[in-house]
Amino acid sequence: MAKAPEEGAKHAEPQAQQSPKVKWDTSGLKSTYCNFVNATSTREEVVLNFGVNQNWDRMAGEVEIELGHRIILSPFAAKRLTDLLQKLMAEYENRYGELK
Repeated sequence: MAKAPEEGAKHAEPQAQQSPKVKWDTSGLKSTYCNFVNATSTREEVVLNFGVNQNWDRMAGEVEIELGHRIILSPFAAKRLTDLLQKLMAEYENRYGELK
């Protein structure tokens, strides 16, 4: 007969590491429409500027963008965002067709 494991003994099999449960606090969440984004970077950060281009005349000599948000990310967070957006856009195009 097999011996029962002792209480507190470590198992030989590694346990799968579980992701922590995330609780989203949306109490301060605001939604903003953006049709413009610009990105710049330095060695330490990636800066994303989001705004709205309200100029409907494509032939205008000058375009004014109303910037609404600036998001500053570490390069590591920017890389994760890149991967996330690539997966999201692949799903979108599979569902609705290729964007050109």
